Amino acid sequence: MSNITRYDPFNELVDDLFKGFLVRPMGYEQREAVAPRIKVDVAEKNGAYLVTAEVPGVKKEDIRVSVDGNQVTLEAEVKREREATQDERVLHIERAYGKATRSFTLPQELDEAKVEAKYRDGVLELTLPKKAAAARKQIAIQ
Repeated sequence: MSNITRYDPFNELVDDLFKGFLVRPMGYEQREAVAPRIKVDVAEKNGAYLVTAEVPGVKKEDIRVSVDGNQVTLEAEVKREREATQDERVLHIERAYGKATRSFTLPQELDEAKVEAKYRDGVLELTLPKKAAAARKQIAIQ
């Protein structure tokens, strides 16, 4: 099941303003680690769902897509490029690292054999064809 949170740009702006700028110097702010998020757009066209997901900073090999009926799961791991050396002191970190998972359910079952995925410049594009509906069978009564 996916966790849905409403995006509130005003609240984020206020948080950034009060937590970082007015309370203490920006360079010394210690934010708690936030898990990376996968942002998704879903559209429908020509008998298929088109999913566009933002997965910045992730290599193609670190992304997994799975389809089970009408449920789609995206998993990605954002890895830190390098660790701080002994003579280096980290003053501020905003980028999130770790595993991100996003699952959502679509209204109709998907044809898993025809799913296509493309990844370029931090954007994952999925084409998820709908499974053909089974024809109704009329039962003869004897």
